[in-house]
Amino acid sequence: MLNYHNVISFYTDREDGYSCGNYGSFNCNSYCGDVPDSVHKNRQKLKAWLGGGELIFPKQTHSINTLIIDENFLKREREEQQKLLNGIDALITNIPDKVLCISTADCIPITIYDTQKQVIAAIHAGWRGTVGRIVKECIEIMQNSYECQPQDLIANIGPGISVEAFEVGVEVYEAFEKEGFDMWRISQFNNSTGKWHIDLKECNKIQLIECGIKEVAIEDCQICTYNNHHKFFSARRLTIHSGRITNGIVLKR
Repeated sequence: MLNYHNVISFYTDREDGYSCGNYGSFNCNSYCGDVPDSVHKNRQKLKAWLGGGELIFPKQTHSINTLIIDENFLKREREEQQKLLNGIDALITNIPDKVLCISTADCIPITIYDTQKQVIAAIHAGWRGTVGRIVKECIEIMQNSYECQPQDLIANIGPGISVEAFEVGVEVYEAFEKEGFDMWRISQFNNSTGKWHIDLKECNKIQLIECGIKEVAIEDCQICTYNNHHKFFSARRLTIHSGRITNGIVLKR
């Protein structure tokens, strides 16, 4: 957990929860097949740990779709809110006590805080979202909607798969190459397996810097989920039928 003035940016591990098996034990995601009662108990524990606040979880689809959590959203009925959260992979708000939550299990989670405008964002960047430059999309929305300035932004990169563990097919390599990524910088070739590896964290760090965020304002926890699957959920290790890390950020009153 990281604190900046009145902001908490955090990520969870697998410990001290109520879920079992590959969901064991602290899974807060309700879209991955876990027992609903266990998810509810874990979410209540997370809320207590954060000192309260409303947890907002989108149903992620590896898109670049971003949703602003504003007063208009909050006035809607619960069912309508859930429809708006369907297919969303990044959240933005300037409203206190709204916990923006992103679920990951190898993908790259990024939280952003504007120290001047008091705006926060949470981003889910899998390889598809990274290729689509979801970070750039989210920051541009922050700029257009809240007049955020990149030099005022602080970014945190949470637990995600490392380049050594993220082996990809040639079609994934070519997708990054087609979109103009610096392949010398973000990829490695394993001669023993004949496979390419992509550095997703570096890809997103490059995007943050290209958007104008200072490199010194970007913090990376440097945790590989694949290599630390006993502590953090990893879909490549545990299959997609497993729990998810909750990565989040909240403005406190």
